[in-house]
Amino acid sequence: MTTTDLPQSLPIFPLTGALLLPHAQLPLNIFEPRYVEMVDDALREHRMVGMVQTHPCAEGCRLYDVGCAGRIISFEEAEDGRYLITLLGLSRFRIQEELKCNSLYRRVVPDWKEFSRDLESTCCFGFKKDDFFQVLKAYFQQQGIEMHWDILYEAPDEKIISALSMICPFEPNEKQALLEAPCCEARGEILKAMLEIEIHKKTI
Repeated sequence: MTTTDLPQSLPIFPLTGALLLPHAQLPLNIFEPRYVEMVDDALREHRMVGMVQTHPCAEGCRLYDVGCAGRIISFEEAEDGRYLITLLGLSRFRIQEELKCNSLYRRVVPDWKEFSRDLESTCCFGFKKDDFFQVLKAYFQQQGIEMHWDILYEAPDEKIISALSMICPFEPNEKQALLEAPCCEARGEILKAMLEIEIHKKTI
């Protein structure tokens, strides 16, 4: 797949604090009617949805400029009408414009060019794993989280970085910084710095 295979318009799911990264998976519980409609339309089209954060303090649900598109890889309909879906992150995009449309949900024109490398397989060659795990262990110990460290250490670097970036309870602007990092090595360094800040906050 190349950027030319990606759609020229994209339905978006604005959700503050939710982060989807390329090659990572994000489970979602869809229950609002407008987003149920969004999933219905996506399944009929290209099975893709864009995850974009909204600025928490901005008026009018203003969107951040960069989001990440995911393909629906699993779908289940609950008895109460909810959809349980999983998105597989494909590529980030920069919002070129928001479209005026008749649907209840929002749709944008994505610009994929800046993030064309997201579609490639990547390896975090410059990632200093031992240094990162030293900080991560201190953070988990402080949070009272137990972990099978041998199993986690054997996981691919990108998966470790992406999973922690997505699940750690950072502020929206911090999540956005992780999303917009130029590569997984840079994302790992940003994540390490954020963990160090959180550790420092609890010790002062």
